[in-house]
Amino acid sequence: MYRDHTCGDLRESHIDQEVILCGWVQKTRDKGFVVWVDLRDRYGITQLVFDGDRTSKALLEQARNLGREFVVQVKGKVIERASKNTNIPTGAIEVLVESLTVLNESKTPPFTIENNTDGGEDLRMKYRYLDIRRNPVKNNLIFRSKVAIEVRKYLSDHGFIEVETPYLIKSTPEGARDFVVPSRMNQGQFYALPQSPQTFKQLLMVGGLDKYFQIVKCFRDEDLRADRQPEFTQIDCEMAFVEQEDILNTFEGLTKYLLKEINGVDIKEFPRITYDEAMKTYGNDKPDIRFGMEFGELNAVTQHKDFNVFNTAELVVGIAVPGANSYTRKEIDKLTDWVKRPQIGALGMVYCRCNDDGSYKSSVDKFYDQEDLAHWAKITGAQPGDLICVLSGSTNKVRAQLSALRMEMAVRLGLRKANEFAPLWVVDFPLLELDEETGHYHAMHHPFTSPKPGQMELLETDPSAVSANAYDLVLNGNEIGGGSIRIHDTEIQSTMFKHLGFTPEEAKAQFGFLMDAFQYGAPPHGGIAFGLDRLVAILGGQETIRDFIAFPKNNNGRDVMIDAPAPIDDGQLKELNLKLDIKS
Repeated sequence: MYRDHTCGDLRESHIDQEVILCGWVQKTRDKGFVVWVDLRDRYGITQLVFDGDRTSKALLEQARNLGREFVVQVKGKVIERASKNTNIPTGAIEVLVESLTVLNESKTPPFTIENNTDGGEDLRMKYRYLDIRRNPVKNNLIFRSKVAIEVRKYLSDHGFIEVETPYLIKSTPEGARDFVVPSRMNQGQFYALPQSPQTFKQLLMVGGLDKYFQIVKCFRDEDLRADRQPEFTQIDCEMAFVEQEDILNTFEGLTKYLLKEINGVDIKEFPRITYDEAMKTYGNDKPDIRFGMEFGELNAVTQHKDFNVFNTAELVVGIAVPGANSYTRKEIDKLTDWVKRPQIGALGMVYCRCNDDGSYKSSVDKFYDQEDLAHWAKITGAQPGDLICVLSGSTNKVRAQLSALRMEMAVRLGLRKANEFAPLWVVDFPLLELDEETGHYHAMHHPFTSPKPGQMELLETDPSAVSANAYDLVLNGNEIGGGSIRIHDTEIQSTMFKHLGFTPEEAKAQFGFLMDAFQYGAPPHGGIAFGLDRLVAILGGQETIRDFIAFPKNNNGRDVMIDAPAPIDDGQLKELNLKLDIKS
């Protein structure tokens, strides 16, 4: 066999044992009469020693010729290390090498295989197989594996069965763009890669498999960012004969289990707020509740003076930034410039200092007196030493702008701590949103989401007033899961399709198989899907999912390592009956 121990195994208890190790050469140190080599594998680093007094000249010379990342096998005796390294588990021993075999030589890597490398992100993505050898990337992938194993353990222990669903399916017009796959055997027709296994898991409920899960690849052809990839992984789940409370309790349990097993954290409370409350209090539907700075709506205490900026605004809203009264005028001006950036879009910012003596000093003192400003402080919860930041404008825009400012200030103040976890359920989303251009509604979640109990009649009379029987699980300001109780009645599903702009013929062509299935005894059912990539990143104390994916795409959706996507040759195009007409 190639090895009988790994490079992370050996301790003082192994002294005087003969061992065989394999790995990559991390570095060599040549002192003339002795050569030390750090040998690395997935499990750790062991120091090898080639001693002029105890090692043959030929073997010593062989050691001197080793290059970085050479793959080698060594045989030798474990001995006590004279100068111990307390920073690594194997630091009390070294291996006195008796024989050395080079299994494969290596070119000099384009960047150093160290925790703190000299390689930029683009270079490391091109040589991702080398990047994986570095501890930060390797440990992230091991961490991801651990999370996936614990997910499977919890769900299987709670009666769920894992079922694989197809990757080649039918394209649907809902949601993001599909990746399409041409069919050679059915000329002119196309499969789509699934954005989720939604309809299939519902069909599994019709089939009587009342607790399903799958850790599954999904695909969306959409613009990318740090927490989004064209292919991503979901923990996809569905249950039959359940109401919303059953789903929330089950997957609250999964989240608690993961936080305990992975992070050693006990979470007792999972607060619940409605979508409307989340938007009013935090300006978005996935709020980070590890810190305060809740919104205070100020219309009633700002629109009684001659300050037209506030008087003409649909919403005047502020937050109290803790301790920020210490900011200089220059720092506040920079903050104003920050909210005026195109990415945020605010026209400006009004501020009010809350002084330690209980007085107030604002940028609009010309219009507002101390009594007015005291009202601002009361509504925003400001304390002496805080800075009140106020934005105004149309409701939807100004909430989004202030939400961005709230998150930015939390980062600047160190309030978003990676080792603190604050989960939150957001419930009662709108079922439908009206597209003003087309006049049609689109589903806030997806077209199979059920209205809240007691609101079925509103679907015909006032669709925009209907709340969805849907829920999102938020962790540290990130949506990690979302789901709903599904429609299981053919007539209600037909009504939903009508409001989404489908003709009966279009609905049958797209989803006839599901509608047919509902006529054969579909049980009440619902489910949820967790984004595994994002969940793993947050549990790992980060928010960029790319660091936890073995072979990620870049921001242009390209795999620069294998150079994909790439053209296909004319023979393949002809076989698929495809013609490319790309204009330069």
